[in-house]
Amino acid sequence: MKRSEKNGKNTLLWSVIMSAPGPLIVGLGLLAGKSSTQMADFVRRSAELMAIIVSYVVYAVTTKDSFDDINKKQRLEKNTDIFVGGAMILGGIMMIVSSFVMKDTKTGNVIPGLAVAILGVVANSIFFVRYSRLAKESSNSILLVQSRLYGAKTLVDSCVSIALMSIVFFPDSSLSYFLDKAGTYAVCAYLIYTGMRTIIQRTK
Repeated sequence: MKRSEKNGKNTLLWSVIMSAPGPLIVGLGLLAGKSSTQMADFVRRSAELMAIIVSYVVYAVTTKDSFDDINKKQRLEKNTDIFVGGAMILGGIMMIVSSFVMKDTKTGNVIPGLAVAILGVVANSIFFVRYSRLAKESSNSILLVQSRLYGAKTLVDSCVSIALMSIVFFPDSSLSYFLDKAGTYAVCAYLIYTGMRTIIQRTK
């Protein structure tokens, strides 16, 4: 395994480790809070975690020295990229559905979700830079799609942070309600756009 491939594998592994607690923490936070942005964030993080795990497994398998079937490697990478794109689209659609199904009365405690989102902005920015650099070094499509995913995750976490922060400082106000909904729809739009872009490029 080349050094760049080993770095890519380690980065993907750390992505799985760092992403795994997110859905759990945000999910537990939903027991105390009912923000539609927080609910949407839980769905989104769960879908992304599955996509990252699949990406790690496929990358680890296809970069082994013993794996020399080029056609199979390209096929697996393509399917993985499409799966990641699909996960982003699914996350966006489910978030839209949850925002309509969920009735916002009192949003409750959104601190857990806000803490995860703020930490996500920092961690995802670091991963975005690292994946972008690794994708240029290795020209591996899985790493390129991960750089897009983490770019989207960084922007999404920024929107979620702003929305949940408004709920903390202006609870039950029209401003927090507006930002909560706006945050949800902004997340949905960007996820669907990024997912469709990835799938279209890989199916040409």
